[in-house]
Amino acid sequence: MGQINAGLSTTAQLCREHSLAPSLIHRWRKEIEARGEAAFTDPATTDRSAELRIAELERYCGQLSLENTILKKSLATYRSKSGTR
Repeated sequence: MGQINAGLSTTAQLCREHSLAPSLIHRWRKEIEARGEAAFTDPATTDRSAELRIAELERYCGQLSLENTILKKSLATYRSKSGTR
């Protein structure tokens, strides 16, 4: 295998040198143009991290909801004892 000179090798040279089909190189180029850096990330990993983030946010919302309920009950108890509304 020879050294790739960035920007100096043609698609045909790269394909011969690395035993690749030209269509694969063209597909990679399209993916990079369309998705940028995301073209190099594993979608399964991205999906998993999104699922973890959603689960974290759902737990946080549940905690806030519970705290809100407790505060409402405390306020209602305070109001009923002090006779104010």
